[in-house]
Amino acid sequence: MPLKIRLSRGGAKKRPFYRVVVADSRMPRDGRFIERLGVFDPLKAKDSAERVVLDAEKAKEWIAKGAQPTDRVARLLDGLGVLTREAQSNPKKALPKKKAQERAAASAAAAEKAAAAAAPEA
Repeated sequence: MPLKIRLSRGGAKKRPFYRVVVADSRMPRDGRFIERLGVFDPLKAKDSAERVVLDAEKAKEWIAKGAQPTDRVARLLDGLGVLTREAQSNPKKALPKKKAQERAAASAAAAEKAAAAAAPEA
């Protein structure tokens, strides 16, 4: 049975509130779960102690049993010091795409041509 430690959404419309649960990955997001580990309230201030309330010992036990935390839960566990996750970086994401690079090259060539045309006149 593939287990996940994930968020189960509760709360009203536009007012999310999440439970951190251990569930079978084949179950619906807000469906049946095995154990509730804590809560996450994204509307609280980031430095608030009540933003993430989690039983760290239970989380460690479930991870030792093979439960895989989702990306968001892994970030929460990392913030609490329960789990260490590698920082992810995508250096190519910030680079301009192909068309933008072509436009930049064309504008640079035009600026260079204009500078060359202005230089002999002076």
